[in-house]
Amino acid sequence: MGCTALATDQPSELYDEIQRRSSVLEERNLELVEEARRVEGEKRFIEGELIRLQKELKRLKAELERLKAPPLIIGQIKDILADGRVVVKSSTGPDFVVNTSDYVSPELLEAGARVALNKQTLAVMGVLPASLDPIVVGAEIIAKPETLYDDIGGLQEQIVEIREAVEDPLLRPELYKRVGIDPPKGVLLVGPPGTGKTLLAKAVAKQTNATFIRFVGSELVQKYIGEGARLVRELFDLARQKAPSIVFIDELDSVGAKRLEMATSGDREVQRTLMQILAELDGFNPLGDVKIIGATNRPDILDEALLRPGRFDRIIEIPIPNYDARVAIFKIHSRRMNLDETVVIDDFAGKTDGATGADVKAICTEAGMFAIRENRDIVTMIDLEKAISKVLDEGDQRVLESGPMFA
Repeated sequence: MGCTALATDQPSELYDEIQRRSSVLEERNLELVEEARRVEGEKRFIEGELIRLQKELKRLKAELERLKAPPLIIGQIKDILADGRVVVKSSTGPDFVVNTSDYVSPELLEAGARVALNKQTLAVMGVLPASLDPIVVGAEIIAKPETLYDDIGGLQEQIVEIREAVEDPLLRPELYKRVGIDPPKGVLLVGPPGTGKTLLAKAVAKQTNATFIRFVGSELVQKYIGEGARLVRELFDLARQKAPSIVFIDELDSVGAKRLEMATSGDREVQRTLMQILAELDGFNPLGDVKIIGATNRPDILDEALLRPGRFDRIIEIPIPNYDARVAIFKIHSRRMNLDETVVIDDFAGKTDGATGADVKAICTEAGMFAIRENRDIVTMIDLEKAISKVLDEGDQRVLESGPMFA
């Protein structure tokens, strides 16, 4: 009986042991499968990282080779020979007859083009884009001014004249073709400071879709010989590239003064710049759809060559506003003001005889400041009278100290 019980227990224990070991092996197998998957994922990641690092190494080697390449010399093509070689003037001075790299398209090679030359063989390695001075590039006004003709008071006749000379040739050129005349090349705005010369130019720029390029005459006066003339040349090249365009030269008298026999070296450089302006306005290169607006408050010192027809075809005088003009200007600058009901604009226009448009704007601003000073949001007659007294008295004092600015 005892032997039978022992025999029965042994198979049961053996079966349990086999089950336990089988379960352990299955768990171990699952662990190994998971480990194999993890290793396979790491392998793929490492292979991808290896490819990325190989690409980065290749890029760095190429960058190193590029940095180790010899520098190129800037030159200019003077002539193109029949056998395909070109005559170049290098930045070092002399002229050379050189070959051209196969990578350079023959269509890009033309006299006057800027090119890059190999330092050793001086072969043409590439054609460089035309460069413009940062001063010239910055002269282009990207955002159009917000000034409208309705914002200009008392200059109805002048507005008609400038529209005929600048705006209509750009917007309606067929009118001039039907009549059989060439449109004016430009206009010269002449008048005392503060009468609205720059305001007129802004209004024209707003009304047309032309590129507006603004320059102050003093910016064309440079220190070194030839730099001012180069700026003028690049300025008009930019205007032709961006045509239709309007070039506005403010304070023209700073560069367009009369040429004198007795002159210093600085005066002679200004005269060279003036001669380049004269050549661009009426030279061999036509202006096309480029219109010129000049502005000055000293027409008495301008060179006669600037004033002749063919350069500034129309001279528009901007006068000191009269009574009616001052009424219109007062209404323009006060239309957004919170005025007291007792304020009569016509009365104040009569009290500002001799004031310019800029003076009227300053009066309106000062009147508002007087109201703000007393914590009021309504401008009264007293505010305007105090503003007139302040602005005009200060203006008279400035004129006495500096002398007349307009002849």
